[in-house]
Amino acid sequence: MMKLAVMHVEKGEVIVASLISGHIEGTGRYKLLAKKKKDGMIEWAHFTERDSGLKENVYRGEVRNDEELGLVMEIMNRHLKRIFGLQAEMKQGVCEVRML
Repeated sequence: MMKLAVMHVEKGEVIVASLISGHIEGTGRYKLLAKKKKDGMIEWAHFTERDSGLKENVYRGEVRNDEELGLVMEIMNRHLKRIFGLQAEMKQGVCEVRML
């Protein structure tokens, strides 16, 4: 169970994707965040956000460009829709941002 931030955005980095699924009864929502790092690589995090707000099942990775990120998102959405139905497809959303 995660209470800390799923992703930290440092100075010079920018969020390039924020996706969220529809609500899945008994599960919550699936989310994906991605940021472009200073070196041009794209770091992503895919996770489950329970109805309580807890973040679980966090998977992380890096890709070289937007094309590879698109492939990651396509694969994840394909599996979510196969398992949970069309409501589980992640679509563009607004990420929760907290400043320290």
